[in-house]
Amino acid sequence: MIHENDPARAGKHELITFSVGQQDFCMDIMLVREIRGWTNVTVLPHSPADVLGVMNLRGAVVPIVDLSARLGLGACRPEARNVIIIALIGRQTVGFLVTAVSDIVSAAPEDIQPLPQVGGTAAGNYVKGIIASRHQTLRVLNIDMLAAAITEESEVA
Repeated sequence: MIHENDPARAGKHELITFSVGQQDFCMDIMLVREIRGWTNVTVLPHSPADVLGVMNLRGAVVPIVDLSARLGLGACRPEARNVIIIALIGRQTVGFLVTAVSDIVSAAPEDIQPLPQVGGTAAGNYVKGIIASRHQTLRVLNIDMLAAAITEESEVA
């Protein structure tokens, strides 16, 4: 069960929730460095289709990933209302284009159910679990796997 603003909950994780298209996802809020409105990016030739380009973030070059395309939900056409979640994963800063940021919720580890086996491993690579409540079902992203895939692609290019 999702526990919003319940400080008495021991061992809870604070998660930022957001939508990608019509789908709801979340990730550990401790990874998030900032949330920015959409801004045009500099396209890089021969980059993967889900890497929209790079942006200058206070002197640092940050890759911007279309999270919808990365998750196999189809490419997102960036618009002014979209949001970029800037996350620090290990030593790499990455921006994820999402439709909108929704909320911050708390969840205990036991609230995160394992992903059911539905054939194929792609979903399991990027989603590490599901949080189900009466109001919504959130997929918990495996940000480490997303970042590793981005790093591997940039090393190949």
